[in-house]
Amino acid sequence: MSPPSPEIDAYLAALPEAVRERLAAMRAVVRDEAPDATERMAYGLPTWHRGESLVHLGAFAHHVGIYPGAEAIVAFADELGAYKTSKGAIQIPHEAALPLDLLRRIVRWRGERADLRARERTKPRARRAAT
Repeated sequence: MSPPSPEIDAYLAALPEAVRERLAAMRAVVRDEAPDATERMAYGLPTWHRGESLVHLGAFAHHVGIYPGAEAIVAFADELGAYKTSKGAIQIPHEAALPLDLLRRIVRWRGERADLRARERTKPRARRAAT
């Protein structure tokens, strides 16, 4: 497992306790599902990266956000009806229970997609026949 990011630790420490606990629970799920991902800050948000960004998490005044990218929003659309979403974001209101099982499945799915793209990038290209 990659070491925790001191920048993410600082991000969490600056949050109100109730929000910090929510984001810490989400962080634990991401770390569990993507143990080899690098934790870092990107776009001002805690981010997990493995060849590409897998997911970003963020805390805001009225919600916590999960940012798995547009492809994941489409793939999990049937399960996201209870939440406000946009092209690449899911908003979980502070008064709502955290969908940790859904987050777990999204992170796992994002990791599988990232691995597939990584394999595609490293495949040898077929040579063109000389004409």
